[in-house]
Amino acid sequence: MRKGLLKLATVATLALTTASFAQDKNYTVGVSIPAADHGWTSGVVFHANRVAESLMATHPGLNIIVKTSPDAASQANALQDLETQGIDALVILPSDPDPLVNSIKEIKSKGTFVAIVDRAPSVNDESVRDLYIAGNNYALGETAGNYIKATTPDAEVVVIRGLPIPIDQTRQDGFDKAIEGSNVKVLDRQFGNWNRDDAFKVMQDYLTKFPKIDVVWCQDDDMAVGVLQAIEQAGRTDIQYVVAGAGSKDMIKKVMDGDKMIPVDVLYPPAMVGTALEMTVAGLYAQVPMRGTFTVDATLITKENAAQYYFPDSPF
Repeated sequence: MRKGLLKLATVATLALTTASFAQDKNYTVGVSIPAADHGWTSGVVFHANRVAESLMATHPGLNIIVKTSPDAASQANALQDLETQGIDALVILPSDPDPLVNSIKEIKSKGTFVAIVDRAPSVNDESVRDLYIAGNNYALGETAGNYIKATTPDAEVVVIRGLPIPIDQTRQDGFDKAIEGSNVKVLDRQFGNWNRDDAFKVMQDYLTKFPKIDVVWCQDDDMAVGVLQAIEQAGRTDIQYVVAGAGSKDMIKKVMDGDKMIPVDVLYPPAMVGTALEMTVAGLYAQVPMRGTFTVDATLITKENAAQYYFPDSPF
């Protein structure tokens, strides 16, 4: 993992370096993730394969099988296939967690180590998984709100939310708490469905409704692409900047280059699947404790630290 990307990666790396005595052991790890249906999940696929290749090069006896699935039904079938291959551990980012609970429990009941990434089922306890690694959705909104409050204390802000699901609400709660009691004013909130085309249309609506907008907060880097296009097409110069989130390479490059419209980004890294994989393998080889819940920081990416999070070869 890049320096500073995740503190957890350091833990896993240190554990792996102490495991030379176990290099002759053979293990099979299954990785089940959604197919690349949008930018963030394409990053998940990239980092899962990247880290898998690196770990197998380090451990000659290690076999990592990465399977992508377009929906929960296909992912359930993929889990059955992995189970028949005799996996020692499973790393899974569920496309839709609740419908997959029984399939995951079936694998875990065989004594298989299970790490769930990002999307937790309603019941997220030791009966379902050994390890849970996720981004901090509340902090994603909170970090954005704190930056806007500190940088533009009297800003008039339009908000583009994701989808009407709990993750979106958690991010919105963090943002609202951060600006509570400040002079930051929210003009409107609409859903952009974490989609650049939908966000483009929402931003067009905002530009028509409001003659003055200082800042745009949208929860996702994909949506920020549509927002920037709408602003450029409208020729609006009143908007000072856009704050988005995820840590896509395009947005991070804008931060690195000092783009005034994207001065910062908030990290919600698809690379967390790689962290889960590293920690899982460290547990197998080093036999160190790798159980529990670990939350990835929603780091504010600035011009000063952006290079640490930049993966130019990633599709996202």
